[in-house]
Amino acid sequence: MRLTIRVIPRSSKNEIVASPSGLLKARLTAPPVDGKANESLIKLLSEYYDVSKTKIKIVKGVKSKNKILEIRE
Repeated sequence: MRLTIRVIPRSSKNEIVASPSGLLKARLTAPPVDGKANESLIKLLSEYYDVSKTKIKIVKGVKSKNKILEIRE
């Protein structure tokens, strides 16, 4: 499964929300420094979809707010 998600770092809490346009947004408390936001995103998605963190991969947008992720089952 592939997801397109927009990351909003330095938020008040970690959560996943759907925007009216249908795009998923991930609000993360982690800063976008040294890959901390990416790590936090993978952890949040692994809990949300109940899969191992090793099954989630950032396909595109490692250094961008807009990312495409792949979740293997």
